[in-house]
Amino acid sequence: MAPTWPRVYPRPEHIISRSHISDNALKVLGRLRQSGYQAYLVGGCVRDLLLGREPKDFDVVTDARPEEVREVFRNCRLVGRRFRLAHVYFGDEIVEVATFRSMSGEDSQGAHVRANGRILRDNAYGNIEDDAFRRDFTVNALYYNIEDFSVVDYVGGMDDHKAAILRLIGDDPNSATAKTRCGC
Repeated sequence: MAPTWPRVYPRPEHIISRSHISDNALKVLGRLRQSGYQAYLVGGCVRDLLLGREPKDFDVVTDARPEEVREVFRNCRLVGRRFRLAHVYFGDEIVEVATFRSMSGEDSQGAHVRANGRILRDNAYGNIEDDAFRRDFTVNALYYNIEDFSVVDYVGGMDDHKAAILRLIGDDPNSATAKTRCGC
């Protein structure tokens, strides 16, 4: 029987503990949720936490637009001309907050292109599932949900993590290129 997506791994099925997450990242997640937005840890920090390693930084993804993130945090600056991100500053620590991205060409704000074809703004916003399929590797498309302490997986990243396989999203899991062994 084929698996149902997303797969949600409750707290007893993984080793991530809030005690290993930056207090400032927890503040960002909590305040976004209190403001009515979705918010998850994502990417390399989730992968590193699953490996029992200390992440070098913590990235958050949300359904809040960059301008909405700035309204929630006075210690926030928007960065990037083409791909807008919010940086929330806590002294020397920066928590990067991105909005869910979509693969589709346009959303309500659309992509703005100059006559020469250079994209000036490439913010096609989406939902968490759209965002998962825009990421590079399956193990970097795992989302930690602070609300129930689960790991949410849309692309088979937990299976690849357990098998120590680094696989590009979209690769056939049985292909030779998908079976690159790694330390993940």
